[in-house]
Amino acid sequence: MGHGGATLVTLVGELRMNGGRTETAAMAPSASPLSRLLLSLPKPSHLPPSQNTGAVAAKNNQGGRVSLRRREAVAAVLSAAILSSVIPAVADASGECPLEVAPSGLAFCDRVVGTGGAAEQGQLIKAHYTGRLEDGTVFDSSYKRGKPLTFRVGVGEVIKGWDQGIVGGEGIPPMHAGGKRSLRLPPELAYGARGAGCRGWEPTSCVIPPNSTLLFDVEYVGRAVG
Repeated sequence: MGHGGATLVTLVGELRMNGGRTETAAMAPSASPLSRLLLSLPKPSHLPPSQNTGAVAAKNNQGGRVSLRRREAVAAVLSAAILSSVIPAVADASGECPLEVAPSGLAFCDRVVGTGGAAEQGQLIKAHYTGRLEDGTVFDSSYKRGKPLTFRVGVGEVIKGWDQGIVGGEGIPPMHAGGKRSLRLPPELAYGARGAGCRGWEPTSCVIPPNSTLLFDVEYVGRAVG
């Protein structure tokens, strides 16, 4: 699609942990090895056996609660740290991605926030994408070709909405390597009144009709070598 194998995009730039005193207190007497050890020690001679047993048990219960609470707190912190580093940030558990509209008219939503370096103007990068019309028609996809698009971002090699949607600006954060973002481009940030992939003068002959709003799912693979 496009001239000389160029894609349409390039043409225009032509633990939760359970806490709680109730649960922890119920677990402490049977779960704590410290409890069994303390209860097996000789009883002090100055206290009646019944008082001594109660005192030791009470002390042990208190110690067991503190120990369990500390372990739970440590486990919660470690789990949160591990989850935040392993599970990427997703826009919505249901798969919905509410779009935020920037002053330029470009709308975006991060489905996955990348953990790699941020895209910078002038960098040679690789990006996968799927482009759709508003009616859901797919007009181009790098995934179908099995190869990401390589281009220099932020310098006009691609349509304006792509440059802005990846590098950021005007209230839009830059994409980070490994990130996935949905974009909605108004005509003025896409192919405008000319459309794209036209085989004649009739608008119906265009793959992308004039004045079309376009939807893109973009995956920023990372910097390209070269």
